[in-house]
Amino acid sequence: MRKKIELLSPAGDLGRLKIALLYGADAVYIGGQNYSLRANATNFSIDEIKEACDFAHHLGKKVYQTVNIVFHNEDIDGIYDYLKQAVDAGIDAFIVSDPFIISYIKKNFPKVEVHVSTQNSTTNIETVKFFQKEGVDRVVPARELSKEEIKEIIDATGLDIEVFIHGAMCTFYSGRCTLSNYVTNRDSNRGGCSQVCRFAFDIENQDKKFTMATKDLNLARYIQDMIEIGVASLKVEGRMRSHYYLATVMSSYRKIIDACYDGSLTEELLEHQEKILSRVANRETSTHYFTHLADDTDQYYTGRQELSNQDFLAYVIDYDTNHHIVTISERNYFEPGTEVEIFMPSGKTISFTVDKIYDENMQEVEKACHPEEILKLKINEFVEKDSMMRVKIK
Repeated sequence: MRKKIELLSPAGDLGRLKIALLYGADAVYIGGQNYSLRANATNFSIDEIKEACDFAHHLGKKVYQTVNIVFHNEDIDGIYDYLKQAVDAGIDAFIVSDPFIISYIKKNFPKVEVHVSTQNSTTNIETVKFFQKEGVDRVVPARELSKEEIKEIIDATGLDIEVFIHGAMCTFYSGRCTLSNYVTNRDSNRGGCSQVCRFAFDIENQDKKFTMATKDLNLARYIQDMIEIGVASLKVEGRMRSHYYLATVMSSYRKIIDACYDGSLTEELLEHQEKILSRVANRETSTHYFTHLADDTDQYYTGRQELSNQDFLAYVIDYDTNHHIVTISERNYFEPGTEVEIFMPSGKTISFTVDKIYDENMQEVEKACHPEEILKLKINEFVEKDSMMRVKIK
C-alpha cells in the first residue's frame, strides 16, 4: 500500500516554516544562507536550521534543504563542511541539481535523502533510471511534463516523484534561464534571478508593452489524479510568500488531500477551495503542462493586471478563554458590520459579523485602520493561536 501523498511547503524563514507546518504541510523545503536558488529570501543560518528541524521533528514532519545552484568552481569551496553542518542540524534531505553532490552525500551521510531538483530539467524515464542507480531517493521532474509522462516515469521506475502543484512558473525550461544574467547581471542559476520574464518591454513604434510572463500554476482540481498515478509528493512554490499565503494554501490543499483519502471530496468543497486559492495571489492561474501543451492561455502576452486584495484582516495572537476575547494584530481595514471568518491551524473555520472592536485596553474603537495595531474582539467560540482572520469568502 502506498504512503499517503506528501504536502510539501516552501519556507523562507523560521516564522514561515512554523506556519506552513501548523497549517497542514507534511514537510517543508528551505534554503540555507549559501548554495540556494532564492538568495533574496531571508534563508536559514545553521542554528535556525537546527531549530527548524527540532520543531518539525517534534510534529513528526520533515525538513528538506535546497543546495540546488549550478555550481561554478568557486562555489565548491566550503560545500562539504556546509553539508555536514546541515546534517548535524537534523536535515532530512538535500534537494540538489549538480550531480557531483549526489555521490558525496550518499557516501558520507547515508541516512539523509537526496532529491534531484527540478532545476536539473529531468524529463524522461532513462534520466530518472540513471539517478536511481546513483542512489537518489526522489526526483522532482521538470515542470514541463504532462500527467501521462509523469505516470510513465512512475510506472517504469517506482521511484518517488515530486510534482509542483501551485505557485509561480518559470517562463523558461524549469529555471534554466540567463535573461537575468544579461539584463541585470544577476545569475538566475546561482540564486540571483531578477524575474526579467515579468518585465514589460517597450515595442518600437507602439504604445503597448510586450510581456511574456507565465500565469501561476494551480492543480487543486487534479490532486485525486496525482494520488491515483502514484505521485509521492505535492510541492508548492514560494519561499518568499507571506505567512497568510502559506497558511491559506496549505490549509486548502490539506482539506482537498484529506477529502480525497476519506472519500468526502465533493464538487462543492473543491469549488470553495479553488475560490479561496484564487484570492490569495494576484495573478491568474493555469494547469499548464499537466493537462495540455502550453499555449497562449498560459501566459500574459500583451500586459497583465496584478491587483492585490485586502482579504487578510488580522493575525491571531491569543484567546482569553475566561472572557472569550481574541487578541489580534491587524493587517487590513475592517469595521463593525464586516463579515469575516477565522481559519485555524486545525482546519476549523468560524464565520461571524464583527460587532465591537476594542484596543489593547478594552476601549472601544470605531474601526481597524492601522496595520499591526493590537486589537481585541469578543468571540464566544474558542480561537486557536496563530489563526488568521480574513474577509468571509462566499
